[in-house]
Amino acid sequence: MIKSVRLQHRHRPYDGQRRAVLLSPVFTTVLIAGLAFATPREIAFSRLLPAAPALAAALWPVLPTVLLGACCLLVMIGVSFVHSDLGTPYTAAAITAVTLAAAYASHLRLQREETLFQVRLVADAAQKVLLRPLPHRIQGIEIESLYRAAQEQARIGGDFYEAADTPYGVRLLIGDVRGKGLSAVGAAAAVINCFRENAYDQPDLQGLIHRLQTTMTRYSATIPADDKQEHFATALITEIPYGSGHVKVLNCGHPPPVFVQHGHVHVLEPTRPSTPLNLEALLGDHYHVDTVAFVPGDQMLLYTDGVTETRDRNGTFFPLPDWMRLHRAAAPRELLNQLHSDLLRYGGGRLDDDIAALAVRCRPVSAQEH
Repeated sequence: MIKSVRLQHRHRPYDGQRRAVLLSPVFTTVLIAGLAFATPREIAFSRLLPAAPALAAALWPVLPTVLLGACCLLVMIGVSFVHSDLGTPYTAAAITAVTLAAAYASHLRLQREETLFQVRLVADAAQKVLLRPLPHRIQGIEIESLYRAAQEQARIGGDFYEAADTPYGVRLLIGDVRGKGLSAVGAAAAVINCFRENAYDQPDLQGLIHRLQTTMTRYSATIPADDKQEHFATALITEIPYGSGHVKVLNCGHPPPVFVQHGHVHVLEPTRPSTPLNLEALLGDHYHVDTVAFVPGDQMLLYTDGVTETRDRNGTFFPLPDWMRLHRAAAPRELLNQLHSDLLRYGGGRLDDDIAALAVRCRPVSAQEH
């Protein structure tokens, strides 16, 4: 299976720009050869021929690089028949030396690419375990998810989310571990696994958050002291009891959800603050659940701070509530796709932080009937 994935990765079709880049060593060779034959011998463009195999080392495998070097050597010999006394032996020696060095550099580059490819496979597998695909629908609740890493090569990070179809209703979790690296990923995995195990058994959200607190504290105690400093996580848990017409929200220091109800957008700030994970010893054991209406047609957006802390050129934060007012009629998948696109545009084509979001909609009555 891995072999087939590797073949698909290496032999995927390239667009015109990519093909032009790959052929640039050939273009370079043809250009230098043409100038060498067409210009006076005093200019000696042929001395630039070693540049072609050097360029090929960054783009081609070993054998094509060696063949291009041999082609350049033949071109140099041909030029020597047209323009004598060009120092052909010295240029030929330079072509040979550069070609051998380029072949070795190409070999090292391919080894690094293979290692990177294997690492990406492992990271992709880890992401599927940590952030497995969520069901698009749980009874009458539609759920869509979005996760994008700030770094292009990254696959997983400290942002996390999960959904569970429990006897108490649809329970959702979204959170963000402070910090970066493997310790943040490990903490996120510990919290998610705890949620997956306990979401079905704990009858109320306070009991569930206590379990998450205990898990986060135990995990933090096992990591090195240098990584432990200020190691905590924000989290938000929601529960949508089936057919109840409301949603329960327990917000532990997390960015507040945005609701779209009857065409109006509002942000649900917690009426009383709840303690973030792993800060119970410092801030105390305080948890409060807010209950708001959530009827067919209503929608809520859960997200991490990477969304609202995206800045434009002037340093202004992304205006999420105003943005939601412009897209309040969008379906969950369409909403998240547009959010990702607009965040990239707002941030100048890049993200400074990981972003995760869940768009949740109580299906309209007409849709549920179908």
